[in-house]
Amino acid sequence: MWEIPGTGIKWDRQMTKVNHQIKLAARPVGLPKESDWERTETPIPSPGSGELLIKIHYISVDPAMRGWMNDRPSYVPPVDIGEIMRALTIGEVIESNHDGFAPGEFVAGIQGVQEYALSDGTNLTKADVSLAPAPAWLNTLGIAGLTAYCGLIEVGRPKEGETVVVSGAAGSVGSHAGQIAKIKGCRVVGIAGGAEKCAYLTDELGFDAAVDYKDQPVGAGLKQACPDGIDVFFDNVGGEILDAALVRINPFGRLVLCGAISQYNVTDAPYGLRNAFLLVPRRARMQGFIYFDYRDNWPAMLEDLAAWRADGRISVRDDIVEGGVQTFPDTLLRLFRGENLGKLMIRIAN
Repeated sequence: MWEIPGTGIKWDRQMTKVNHQIKLAARPVGLPKESDWERTETPIPSPGSGELLIKIHYISVDPAMRGWMNDRPSYVPPVDIGEIMRALTIGEVIESNHDGFAPGEFVAGIQGVQEYALSDGTNLTKADVSLAPAPAWLNTLGIAGLTAYCGLIEVGRPKEGETVVVSGAAGSVGSHAGQIAKIKGCRVVGIAGGAEKCAYLTDELGFDAAVDYKDQPVGAGLKQACPDGIDVFFDNVGGEILDAALVRINPFGRLVLCGAISQYNVTDAPYGLRNAFLLVPRRARMQGFIYFDYRDNWPAMLEDLAAWRADGRISVRDDIVEGGVQTFPDTLLRLFRGENLGKLMIRIAN
């Protein structure tokens, strides 16, 4: 029996019966389908010595998940067949035999698509939900904000007055990258699909212009929106959109490769860049990055992100799906259908 601190409410772990999980059953070809997943129920585990039990409240749904499902070299090992699907989460410690974590504390980590998780504390981050609500620790104060900060500031190195273009700009990372660029005094153009998303960029987030790739060729849109060229291109999409940005890149410009969502589900040869040769005469730099690489700098980055969130200079949306872990397979597909607006998450517990 566990008592919620300060409430007098008692909770019996045995009454909840099982831990629902989503496991990878097969490696997808193209878009993941229902048969690629295994839905399982297991007893809720008990923490051993040095362990803690986490009740997961929110699961982050990210484009990177699609890459984790492939059996090929990457920055992290692939999810094994039969393994719980990897996912970033935030949850509450409900039992602990670990000196560093107490019941009632919230922690963010990579605990997977399930309702409960055991941990030995490795790579867990305490999340102060009095400073910001739990979803913010998967959004501005989590993977989205940190990825945007690392890519734009550490790799893109924008200067005041430069033009920054962001693809996938209405998504969680893109919306942060554009707003951070505005904070740094840049002119910011976002690329997104549809009038609603483009209006969100300019009317709500303060972007200077938006290019609707569903309404016109991206190259033409960038020519109109960036008459003086592009100094920093923050790319979440890849493929033809990256190629179009290369045409407009200025001398000594920087192309920051964060993702390539347009290529994650292709079943034939991926798109081959046609304009990469322009990097030479423009003396431009194109670099990929992973936000894990800058982990030592996260505390300072989080101070900035928290301050910008508090004073309203960063304002983003949470796109939260109700229904628990069972909704995960279809929720993941929303990313590739372009249906999400803001940080996509699944609520597991209130």
